[in-house]
Amino acid sequence: MSNTAIFHAPLAEVVRNGFTEGVHYGAAVGLAADGGVAFERGPAAAPVLPRSAAKPIQAVASLRAGARLDGVELAVAAGSHMGEPFHVAAVRRILAGAGLSAEALRCPADWPEHRGARDAVVREGGAPSRLTMNCSGKHAAMLAACVASGWSTDDYLRPDHPYQRSVAEATAELAGEPVTATAVDGCGAPLFAVSLTGLARSMRALVLAEPGTPQRAVADAMRAHPEYVAGTGHTVTRLMRALPGVVAKAGAEGVLTAAAPGGVSAAVKVSDGRPRATTLIALRVLAELGVDVSGAAELATVPVRGGGERVGEIRAVV
Repeated sequence: MSNTAIFHAPLAEVVRNGFTEGVHYGAAVGLAADGGVAFERGPAAAPVLPRSAAKPIQAVASLRAGARLDGVELAVAAGSHMGEPFHVAAVRRILAGAGLSAEALRCPADWPEHRGARDAVVREGGAPSRLTMNCSGKHAAMLAACVASGWSTDDYLRPDHPYQRSVAEATAELAGEPVTATAVDGCGAPLFAVSLTGLARSMRALVLAEPGTPQRAVADAMRAHPEYVAGTGHTVTRLMRALPGVVAKAGAEGVLTAAAPGGVSAAVKVSDGRPRATTLIALRVLAELGVDVSGAAELATVPVRGGGERVGEIRAVV
């Protein structure tokens, strides 16, 4: 194997008519209110690529670099939006505030992830756009930070760019450990590896930060505007709506992290990369550590269907 990020612990099982037909393996970690590791399955100390679960950290770096963001604009900067019109409008406002247009974005063009928004683009004869790509909010915030700090904007995705160095520093600080590897995310931005435990520490640091700090501003914006963190009907949006005060962020390849107001936090990495079980695993970890997750009961299992009827479920086994 090319690295030590090997995940073997069973975290969820797929049960059809009482028959276990599949198992999701991975790693999960839970931190108690005092920050200590209180729950662990699989190698939670192994490095992971957090993918879009790193966006709240990147948003913190943008604020520290001088980007003037709050409310829905800050939430979309920390989110993976679905390309709905209100998402695109927020991204445009971030760019306009920095005196930039969509041409400055360096993320790839993509269709909206929200089906209705995508269908509307197709009906109107549109095409994939950088604005509707799910990372455009993050990229717009990066550009706004570069303008505020007087840094170049045409090469803001270079790992050695001052902005990206600030992200690496924020990542290590909030995770409480060094960055162990640098990769390129799907959107083209640098991606910094930390352990799953470090990722849980990062989210915990946001919810426990003092008011007035960039960390707390990001957490508050995400909690106040979960539709901008994900989108209409998205599991992450539903999770934060169901559990007021909880901050959650998903990433590609089966990553999810969440933190409750008191500091209890969880992080999950499913080794097969499928996201369908990550939320229910994280909810189980939070529940094991005493967080009341009853408001999100409908997300605690995923139905398995046969012939259009529910014949089983995907359920956490942690």
